[in-house]
Amino acid sequence: MHVLAQGGQIRFERGGNGRLTHVTCVTHDGMVLSGVSLELVNRLIRRGLIISRNSAPYRATDKGRRSVRAQLDNRV
Repeated sequence: MHVLAQGGQIRFERGGNGRLTHVTCVTHDGMVLSGVSLELVNRLIRRGLIISRNSAPYRATDKGRRSVRAQLDNRV
């Protein structure tokens, strides 16, 4: 969530049935973050922490940004 709150996004591909088949988390700087699975993305969607508008990549909602605790330096 820290990466998404700082302007990152989750790019996705959908299958023929409309469900997510592949996700890639990209930081604000354009680097790919490993360890993001379909299960994690689905959990964030169900909790309302991320949303995709008009088929754009998933981004953090206001609720998602508020749910992240502040840290001194999130970029380390």
